[in-house]
Amino acid sequence: MIDQKSISLRAWAELTLLGLIWGASFLAIRVALDELPVLTTVLHRTFWAMLVLWAVVLARRLPIPRSPRVWGAFLVMGLLNNAIPFGLMAWGQLYIESGLAAILNAATAIFGVTLAAIVFADERLTPARLLGVGLGFFGVVTTIGLGNLAQLDLRSGAQLAVLGGAFSYACASVWARLNLGGLPPLVAAAGMLTGSTLLIVPATLLVDGVPSLALAPATWAAIGYYGLVATAGAYLLYYRILAMAGSGNLMLVTLLIPPVAIALGAAVRAEALPPRAFTGFALLALGLLILNIASRHRRD
Repeated sequence: MIDQKSISLRAWAELTLLGLIWGASFLAIRVALDELPVLTTVLHRTFWAMLVLWAVVLARRLPIPRSPRVWGAFLVMGLLNNAIPFGLMAWGQLYIESGLAAILNAATAIFGVTLAAIVFADERLTPARLLGVGLGFFGVVTTIGLGNLAQLDLRSGAQLAVLGGAFSYACASVWARLNLGGLPPLVAAAGMLTGSTLLIVPATLLVDGVPSLALAPATWAAIGYYGLVATAGAYLLYYRILAMAGSGNLMLVTLLIPPVAIALGAAVRAEALPPRAFTGFALLALGLLILNIASRHRRD
């Protein structure tokens, strides 16, 4: 078990690196969407990452599960942690800025703490955690704007889609704890990506048709980045940090992602966010910091 109070300099460096990798993935996905439809974009992400992770699993000679129950759990996990959130967030990025999508994605941690408190007896909402969750939700509402929530246009719909993806990530974390405990993390990640790929292939063929490989170099570069680096590579890094620093400290990566996405979106695509987005992120960040401090009083 990891003591939440201890985190090494190496863990901080790798945590920062993970934040940079995931922050840049929002720009890469947006670049791919210039040429690819949404489901094809998602299929490229899960398929190539799946191949890389299975290669690592085989190279390390990790045991591959044979139980149909486990593979069924992989299928549900792939739906909740990949197919639904990747699809919703990619569609959302067609109509909102990359930085805004990254800010709303940070609500994953808020949703995760709330769902865990509902499902697990050992994850109750203490006063400090309740304060953090409340600030986080207030930050989300501020980012979107109450007036925009009442409008039924593509921009407000896109923001809600990204939030839907964040909520799906939170559901996936609960599902993983209930059904995938005891498995090597890399095997679970490879199995999850296999499940999501099996779901996305028929959906892509039905909606987008057979994917073309005759793509612009910039599109292939974007696919290579978000599929190999920001998905397969990020999973490998994620589990290293989890082992070194614990889940409470790992939550801090959500604070690093939006600034990276905002800066890259502004520099590469001239994206500009409304002032309320920065105010909302500040409130969301404060809520996440409070949740992190509260987690230091527990053992992972």
